[in-house]
Amino acid sequence: MFFSLSKILGFFVVPSNTVAILCALGALLLLTRFRKAGSRILAFGMFLLLVCGYSSLGNLLMLPLTERFPAWSAAGRTPDGIIVLGGSIDPERSQARGSLEIDASAERIVTMLQLARRYPQARIVFSGGSANLIQEPVSEAPIAGDLLQDFGTPASRIVLEGDSRTTAENAEFTRKLVSPKPGERWLLVTSAFHMPRSIGAFRKAGFDIEAYPVDWRTRGWSDASMPFTALSAGLARTDVAVHEWIGLIAYWVTGRSSELFPGPRKINQT
Repeated sequence: MFFSLSKILGFFVVPSNTVAILCALGALLLLTRFRKAGSRILAFGMFLLLVCGYSSLGNLLMLPLTERFPAWSAAGRTPDGIIVLGGSIDPERSQARGSLEIDASAERIVTMLQLARRYPQARIVFSGGSANLIQEPVSEAPIAGDLLQDFGTPASRIVLEGDSRTTAENAEFTRKLVSPKPGERWLLVTSAFHMPRSIGAFRKAGFDIEAYPVDWRTRGWSDASMPFTALSAGLARTDVAVHEWIGLIAYWVTGRSSELFPGPRKINQT
């Protein structure tokens, strides 16, 4: 229920969809006796389109998320396990084409392969099912497992969790699957903007884990005032950031996260 509701409501709160709905509503009202209201709604929609698409709003919303957790430090003992969250593979297109099709968060996959080679004793866990609400769902996990083996990772080190559809399920199902022992060191690989919500979900599930953010999207706070030169780029950045902020609030309100805005926490690495 939560998954379906989040997908449906998520469609309407994404800025680009909101702008499109406002503009369409305004245009329709122009054809009725409510022309004055229609012109105002259309003008407001166009204003939002320009602000979300060309201003630095997307970066201003994104930066608090991406800068919440610093880059991972390799100090201390080597990790016992590495968890990589799904969301970087397009499973339906990969299945249809018979090849690996990666989307905007490809850094998660690249980092997974790098860490699998750098820490040959660590277990590599890929957690990702299908978030497709309309089409026949295809899980990401088996595709990631095949990729790991293609790059030389023994099957004995690979753990695949392919049933999760949300970040909360990533955390819950992964913890049950790997049963982390006290004192073990586990890393969590996901996009930097998604890390606060992910860490909150894992902490709520009782799994203390270290953040390994990737896919930063910005250079840092120097981008706070940087406008976009392409409307589509600014809209995409704003959409991602707003979606994540709403996700943080929803997870906290529904008890799926330990905190409203989770941050770094010292973990014993000895």
